[in-house]
Amino acid sequence: MGVFADYISTFQLVIKGLLIGIICSAPMGPVGILCIRRTLQKGRDYGMATGAGAALSDLFYALVTGAGMLPLMMEFIDNEQNLFYLKIVGAVMLFAFGVWMWRTDPRKGYRPSKSDTKGTLLSNAISAFGLTISNPLIIFLFIALFNMFTFVIPGNWYGTALGYASIVGGAMLWWYGLTYVITKMKRAFDLHGILILNRTIGTIVLTVAVLYAAMTIFHFSIFRG
Repeated sequence: MGVFADYISTFQLVIKGLLIGIICSAPMGPVGILCIRRTLQKGRDYGMATGAGAALSDLFYALVTGAGMLPLMMEFIDNEQNLFYLKIVGAVMLFAFGVWMWRTDPRKGYRPSKSDTKGTLLSNAISAFGLTISNPLIIFLFIALFNMFTFVIPGNWYGTALGYASIVGGAMLWWYGLTYVITKMKRAFDLHGILILNRTIGTIVLTVAVLYAAMTIFHFSIFRG
């Protein structure tokens, strides 16, 4: 029974990691616009390389968040009332992030590229990593998601490692899907499309936050703990 429980908790951490990776990558910030621009100008491989650089940066911030929150979450996770408040705080933070996304116009940060050189896939990944890691505010999004999903489960270090790997997997899944859509809609996609995409994602984030808060209040959960 104990081994089976470990398998279940590990599987849950992987699913949670995938969701965290997708949600953190989805907002159309500078790196999202950069990925779209490179996909349109250089090709899908360069868009994926850009996403890979951003995903590694996300992993860094996820590790920093986990290291900082681990003692707090271990203290809270065994107390049902504390866990309830932890999840509600995460839902409220995610809701605030969704409002910010919906109200932000990512086109204001758009700068057309003046260079015709493609560069290497590695250089494109490194530049995306630098751009993403220069925005430490993303750590607040990780805090919100770690709270909501109670991402760290004490004593399951193997599962936690897989969970962090899943964050990268979720991020890459998002960049794969985004570059695929951009490639297929290349002729129709423009700056207005970026705004529509960002507001669509913002609406989804708001919906997820509200639903998760309601599920927490009414004690309904997809995940154990």
